[in-house]
Amino acid sequence: MTQRRVEIESVDDDEGFWQDRDTVLACLQETPPRIPPWFGYDALGSELFEEITELPTYYPTRVEHGLLQRHAAEIAERLDCEQVVELGSGSAKKTRLLLAACTTLRPTTYVPVDVTREMLVTSGDALTAEFADLRVHGMWGRYEAALARLRERTDQLAVVFLGSNLGNTTPDERAALLAEIAATLKPGDRFLISVDLDKPGAFLDACYNDPLDASAFARFRLNHLTHLNQRFGGDFELHCYYPRAHYDAASATVEGHLYATEDHTVLLRELGMKLDLRRGDSINVGFSAKFHRPEFVADVSTLGFTLDRQWIDAVWQYGLFLFVRQ
Repeated sequence: MTQRRVEIESVDDDEGFWQDRDTVLACLQETPPRIPPWFGYDALGSELFEEITELPTYYPTRVEHGLLQRHAAEIAERLDCEQVVELGSGSAKKTRLLLAACTTLRPTTYVPVDVTREMLVTSGDALTAEFADLRVHGMWGRYEAALARLRERTDQLAVVFLGSNLGNTTPDERAALLAEIAATLKPGDRFLISVDLDKPGAFLDACYNDPLDASAFARFRLNHLTHLNQRFGGDFELHCYYPRAHYDAASATVEGHLYATEDHTVLLRELGMKLDLRRGDSINVGFSAKFHRPEFVADVSTLGFTLDRQWIDAVWQYGLFLFVRQ
């Protein structure tokens, strides 16, 4: 019997991450209210984000793809292990370039971590059909749950965190996640991460809003409300919100918001919560922090990592950084 080369493991109590009422309540009680980032990535949200990556004004995916095209062979050689874990794998469109280089050197097990089970199955089937020496062991759940499970292993691995997804967190969340990654990796393990470096605000505002005749960003952000309605008996009405992102220079962060277009009250019955919103109030539906290279490298290094290599696109100021755990 042929061994199945795609397996999906639930690491987060099946759909427990969707039912995390304490986190949702805590975020919605912030000022302004905030929706936890993973709530944007239900099945529809993941599809909408793929549309965003195709927008002509959205450079991160395109630039990262170019970096991997040029440097995947060198990166694969320096990863020097048979197990590659990716946090927030999505469709794995860019990662396939790295996996192609890895499988030319050695049989490889790819461990994608994502909150969208459908995406794990679809991408896993596509990758194993393309690469004969690839096995996929998907982990369905949040990063923290997957990292906790990975601490049980004894073999060497590399953790890959692409898409500048580290920026989609608050500073406290970012520090906690990096510490979780550091605690998971053993001496000699590799950590490959991409980050978007800081640049002028007008440039970033154009990147994180829909161009004329497009609506992917708007639909992606509004889908956060639809998802909350479905999960927690909410009565958000989408026509009461205007989606827009703006760059905050003080924090070097692009913030995606839904702005109330009229005074209204929202009930989330299963949370026992009421939101009173006035015209102009906003709900935060996403961060995208930008980084200053020396400070970023120093912050990661304090957690027990040494920078091994970096590959930076000089035009778009977007970088891939490979660290080794000490």
